[in-house]
Amino acid sequence: MSATTSRQGTVIDLEPKERDPRPLVSVVVPVFNEAEIITHNLGVLCDYLDELQDMYRWELVVVNDGSTDETGELADEFAAERDNVLVLHHHTNFKLGQALRYAFSNCRGDYVVTFDCDLSYAPEHIGRLLTEIRSTRAKIVIASPYAPGGRTTNVPFVRRTLSRWANRFLGTTARGRVSTLTGMVRAYDRPFLSTLNLKSMGTDINTEILFKAELLGATVVEIPAHLDWTFAQTGGVRRRSPISLASSANAYLFSGFMFRPVLFFIGPGLLVLAAALYTLGWVVYRAAVAFGQVSGSFDARVTEAIRLAYEAAPYAFVVGGVALLVAIQLISLGTIALQSERYFKELFHFDTTLYRTLKRGR
Repeated sequence: MSATTSRQGTVIDLEPKERDPRPLVSVVVPVFNEAEIITHNLGVLCDYLDELQDMYRWELVVVNDGSTDETGELADEFAAERDNVLVLHHHTNFKLGQALRYAFSNCRGDYVVTFDCDLSYAPEHIGRLLTEIRSTRAKIVIASPYAPGGRTTNVPFVRRTLSRWANRFLGTTARGRVSTLTGMVRAYDRPFLSTLNLKSMGTDINTEILFKAELLGATVVEIPAHLDWTFAQTGGVRRRSPISLASSANAYLFSGFMFRPVLFFIGPGLLVLAAALYTLGWVVYRAAVAFGQVSGSFDARVTEAIRLAYEAAPYAFVVGGVALLVAIQLISLGTIALQSERYFKELFHFDTTLYRTLKRGR
């Protein structure tokens, strides 16, 4: 992987000290082709974070994920004027997942906040996220426009509808009380975050984190948020999202499978089995009626009854038989998926415990 790091200005010691009990907060901002807005928006974020200095020390970690415009140069120029701004560079676009993982490995804070560069969530959400994670001692706090009290403004109908229903779908598969599983604006307990062995390269990293948090029994809470696509913070200027609706839909489906693979097999399998049994039951009924109307030996009557039932509704034999085979296959795959999920959970717990043990031994 090709990447570079630059920290401009005089480097200060951000490590916790006895004389400074304020926790350190790392605010992570991934950027891609944000030249129009990056300087202004980073300034807005820093101005807001300066307002929190009575409670927190902070660093801003910007990940330039292979921008093809002047985003990287402008980020470096901005960082040159501040000693607590870190700029990380990917020379090619590795997508959101890799950008976040790169940032997480360079964060030094007690808490990590991930934030959108376009300020579609106002900077004030950062303070609210931090207040919630400290008061509840949660491992993850999510800014949710779909939680009670949350709202959206000026989000295009198709994108808003896709996002809302995707989160309902994921919420069902996750069996949790979280209403926004796909959003990136969150606060993390960094020691907990560092124990997760994240693999996702794209937007599905957000659901991967929640999936693994669920496996570990971590506390995840939400705060109501305002997703504002009027972009008042930037004078109405916004960048074009690099994430297409099609790729988002694929990521949501995969994430749902990751949370509950059994639902993709056993649930549909049982429905198909019910349809198969209903159809085949009708076949048996018709054959039984015909059996009572023909004469001869038992075997001859059975054969004749089946023939008559088939002539009356040949499609019932075909549909019922095919549906029964499909149902058996789906239920079998669901059983295998359930067993694999159980093995994965055991392996993940073992891996996490081993990682923590080795880390404490360093």
